[in-house]
Amino acid sequence: MPSSFPEIGDRPEVLAAVASLQLDDEQLARAAEYAKREEVADGQVLFDTGDESGDLVLCETAALEALRPAEGDRHEEIFMTYGPGQFTGELNLLTGQRRSLTIRAARAGTVHRVDARSFRLLMAQETDLSDLFLRAFLARRRLLRQASGQTLRVVGDAESGEGMALRTFLARQGVPYSWLQEDSAEGRSALAAAGHTTADLPLALMSGKAMPRVTPGFLSERLNLSYRRTGSGTADLTVIGAGPAGLAAAVYGASEGLETVLLDAVATGGQAATSARIENYLGFPFGLSGADLTARAAVQALKFGAHIASPCAVVDLETDGDTHVVTLIDGTLIRTRAVVLATGAAYRSLPLDRWRELTGRGIYYAATDLEAQAVAGRPVTVVGGANSAGQAALHLARHTPEVTLVVRGGDLGAGMSAYLVDRVLGDPRIVVRTGTEVTALHGRERLEGVSLTGRDGAAVRTDCAGLFCFIGAEPATDWLSHVALDEKGFVPTDRELTSGDLGSPWRDPERAPLPYETSVPGVFAAGDVRRASMKRVAAAAGDGASAVRSVHQYLALTGRHV
Repeated sequence: MPSSFPEIGDRPEVLAAVASLQLDDEQLARAAEYAKREEVADGQVLFDTGDESGDLVLCETAALEALRPAEGDRHEEIFMTYGPGQFTGELNLLTGQRRSLTIRAARAGTVHRVDARSFRLLMAQETDLSDLFLRAFLARRRLLRQASGQTLRVVGDAESGEGMALRTFLARQGVPYSWLQEDSAEGRSALAAAGHTTADLPLALMSGKAMPRVTPGFLSERLNLSYRRTGSGTADLTVIGAGPAGLAAAVYGASEGLETVLLDAVATGGQAATSARIENYLGFPFGLSGADLTARAAVQALKFGAHIASPCAVVDLETDGDTHVVTLIDGTLIRTRAVVLATGAAYRSLPLDRWRELTGRGIYYAATDLEAQAVAGRPVTVVGGANSAGQAALHLARHTPEVTLVVRGGDLGAGMSAYLVDRVLGDPRIVVRTGTEVTALHGRERLEGVSLTGRDGAAVRTDCAGLFCFIGAEPATDWLSHVALDEKGFVPTDRELTSGDLGSPWRDPERAPLPYETSVPGVFAAGDVRRASMKRVAAAAGDGASAVRSVHQYLALTGRHV
């Protein structure tokens, strides 16, 4: 989840105060109306590390303690204590993630246990309590991430392609973890203690279990972040893609009473989460990172009861009578009344030898703090001429001695906003080379340099620890077989649909496609995947919210509104 929230901050003493928030007698009584009263004995374990339970526990007279289990050389530690009026839990109560702490009774007494379904109802109906719980959960997650040791430890090469994929997934999901570099003393010790070799890297260690050659998908399963079937068996709305458009659709769908499932093939945030800074999003005059913006939106969606699953790739979408069927990569079928396609676009790469091999080993498609730290203190190159490239160059310039911005066109202002052009040209650490292309990659196990070729054909090799590629993207629609696409793979909607796009389902003259509706009734498109989109974060969020309005209209027209 978010790296920080201005309302909470990052200072340990402030986080500790927020994490220890206490309900007054009236608030406790109101929350207890959603709970079952229970007597606990001294030393009784209510939840153990790794449990799936999503219950919230309110303390009346009992005292509870949250314990970080023994791991490696670390002994069991008390993370927090809860007395009368306080409550257990952190963001895992919203995400469904397995518990990373053991909850044990430190003093016998009365507690009130709120089960997962009742907790969702409480969060929806008790606004003030919902805000209080959410603030405490966010603070506890921040404290967990700041802790010196973590329940989840990963041994591997942090800068390898596999390592970057895992770190990106864990960071975007807000999972507390610690990374042990494979060639460090601690990393070698952990590997040996687990009885594994370097052939088993990356290796995840959690709850006393070792998981060799771990992937984001496998970790998602272990952490309980993968798709779990909804209670009714058929969702009201399934949103495919968790960028700004998909997140907005999930927020508005869930907050308006639709049972909403949000799926993403990588992690929440989409392409927007890779932006180092967004300065033109309404309401944030000082800007914020794409990761923070999308993480806030994910918390909102979770607060309203949306089910979020990632990495969770979708491979097919079909219609079965009045229901749509979404097929996941593992064969799981999700039945749903309506669908919003918000898959966005996939990053374009340069047609250079060894590109795939060096991706994650010096070649990046994002310029967040994670990537900036990997190249800190060394020269880097940014490729692209749009706003994302300019923002990346400015952010990286704070971490590296020299940033070379390579633009194929002859005018930096052709694709970049004027305010960014002025900042880029005014930064002495940024060298702008227009009319230039990257024509070769150099390095053995990692990127060490690139060749730059100008319009005169002269090539120059330059040292380069990181090549950041922002040359656009292509719509992620190659998996769609039953939805009409345009010649570039984008999804036309409503008025852009031609008579040739509209098949037999539209022979009924009673209605035309609704706003954002595709060639398949009940399937809508929002954000960058839609042909008419503006390719802006704010516009994508607006698309997602507007598409949900059409979803409600569709469900009402077909007599299936909840």
